[in-house]
Amino acid sequence: MKFSLLPSVSSASRSASAALLAASLIFSPLQQLDTLLPVPFRSAPAFARELSSGSGSRVNKDPNSLLRLGLPNQPKGLRDAQLKIEEAADGVTRLTLLNAGQALNSAKGLLSGQRAAILKSVPDAASGEKLFSTIESKVSDASSAITKGEATVAGKALESALLDVSALEELIATTYKQAAPPAEFANLPWLKGRATVSMELKRPDGKFNVQGDLYDKLQVSMVVDGYTSPITAGNFVDLVDSGFYNNFKIQRSDGFVVQTGDPQAEGRQKLNGFVPAGASEVRKIPLEVMVAGDKGPIYGATFDDDGRGGYAAALPFNAYGALGMAREEVDLDSASSQWFWLLFDSDLTPAGKNLLDGRYACFGYTVDGARLLSDVKEGDIIVSAKVTSGLENLQRPAAPVAAAAPADS
Repeated sequence: MKFSLLPSVSSASRSASAALLAASLIFSPLQQLDTLLPVPFRSAPAFARELSSGSGSRVNKDPNSLLRLGLPNQPKGLRDAQLKIEEAADGVTRLTLLNAGQALNSAKGLLSGQRAAILKSVPDAASGEKLFSTIESKVSDASSAITKGEATVAGKALESALLDVSALEELIATTYKQAAPPAEFANLPWLKGRATVSMELKRPDGKFNVQGDLYDKLQVSMVVDGYTSPITAGNFVDLVDSGFYNNFKIQRSDGFVVQTGDPQAEGRQKLNGFVPAGASEVRKIPLEVMVAGDKGPIYGATFDDDGRGGYAAALPFNAYGALGMAREEVDLDSASSQWFWLLFDSDLTPAGKNLLDGRYACFGYTVDGARLLSDVKEGDIIVSAKVTSGLENLQRPAAPVAAAAPADS
């Protein structure tokens, strides 16, 4: 059976309802699987634990920021400047321009003082210099606009500057020597770095209605992260690239999650999960979760099992459209092809207290079209799913070597 959302509640009882709602996730099978459900490369676990307790407006809900924070090998000066630029962008959004201006002054000081140290970390000197100079110029433009009270102009300049910060940090991350997953998982694909996946959805004989706007089709784009969840991300990218999800129906939509990926429910096969060509059993992947600040994921265990319940996840379920891997509640290593978009609500799923972080693998975020997911319903169809970038980062297992035929006697 599927769980149903709780009725509307007063603010006084919201926290209790949230706990019940979150708990219901692990007792709510889809078909016969109990498949649901249910910041990042930071410094110390104590800091991570503090971050995990945020709620409401204190939660970082920006998927692009969360992806930046999930990148390894970042110089402290650049990370500090990034956080100040993000603080300024938030201030502009809230029209607290004085605070935004102060944050930008700090960002400019950091960029100026840390320029040499930051650029030393960039493998491509020419590209690094160009991006860095562009960031400085856009930050300066935003600062001037704030001085003039031009919030819209400042906001656009900061949005563009942060895209350049992402590009610079991603360039630096390419120097990270990412280790392969443990040898026991050598038969599974894994993702080295990141990839981008786009999906097109249609509604049979109907249109999507997103806040009064009608759409014949929905286009969403997701960044899948192999730095923090290489096997989960690799499994997903491998299935997308094979065309597995093409023409799949949405199988669960309840205002909390949008889920799909069960071929048995589609009538495609008798088994629930992906069966590789020539195989007779479902390919399963282990639970793969990572504490912020760790050098690699934990396999086959939750944060609680590892004695770190409540710690911040390297990729937390903090953003609307976060990607999660579904599994059986009783078997941590039972995930295969079912996955979900989380329709994040910071009141109902507060960071670090949602029974998701550290218990289910978050392997990426929806970076374009996330809000369109609000009207996706059961029966809607994923017309196509494509890997639009990063396919070269997919590491597929080596094909088994066939045994030599015996020599004629």
